[in-house]
Amino acid sequence: MSSHKTSRNVSLATLQNIKQRGEKFACLTAYDACFASILSETGVEVLLVGDSLGMVLQGHDSTLPVTMDDMIYHTQCVKRGNKGALLMADLPFMSYASETQTLENAAALMRVGAHMVKLEGGAWISNTTKLLAERGIPVCAHMGLTPQSVNRIGGFHVQGRDTGQAQLIIEEAQLLQESGANILLLECVPRKLAKTITELLEIPVIGIGAGPDTTAQIMVLHDVLGVSPITPKFVKNFLNDSDNGIPGAIKAYVKAVKEQTFPAEEHCFR
Repeated sequence: MSSHKTSRNVSLATLQNIKQRGEKFACLTAYDACFASILSETGVEVLLVGDSLGMVLQGHDSTLPVTMDDMIYHTQCVKRGNKGALLMADLPFMSYASETQTLENAAALMRVGAHMVKLEGGAWISNTTKLLAERGIPVCAHMGLTPQSVNRIGGFHVQGRDTGQAQLIIEEAQLLQESGANILLLECVPRKLAKTITELLEIPVIGIGAGPDTTAQIMVLHDVLGVSPITPKFVKNFLNDSDNGIPGAIKAYVKAVKEQTFPAEEHCFR
């Protein structure tokens, strides 16, 4: 089993090697220098500066109000505190609507410290993914429940439960890998579907509400610490049982991901 402590700079090659060895890696959201330091020093391999900050920091009821200025500011903060984790940053709502916009905004995040960008969507972001990959910008494609599309999909609902929708997600995941995505993130999909996609793809698959069979898990930091206003089915509060406060909770989360004890059956969708 790989070490629980991040002792060197984590790269995409590091994550790919973890997948090839059949091991797991841990990811968490981070929005400031203090938590970035704690998370990266306690073994979290990937820090995501998520547009979830719109809900957990700014108090909005969705991620839609988050701006590029918000993302740039928080990415700068996390960069300063990071101690060797791979740093991923979200492209927020409508920040990749055109080719010019996509390149300018992705470049802005990379300039302030991001190692890769994350964008939401299925087949329709394949050209955008290819565009970024050709320019040397690593991409994480976010599929399943995509919070930026909450108004189109009618709320925060599990995706891929019927056979037709599941098959479409599989096909689009393969297309995004072919288009140059380096990582796929699956949110709120049935465990069986996530397992199938993880086994089909060569790139690492990160899950949230997608069962324990993905290459990695990601959680919103505030959920792991039990301070979010809502508690989705796939969330576990790791602070409750910690004997060392927040660092202990993060270590417990990392350990549970790597040992595949989290997510457990009660955190999965069928």
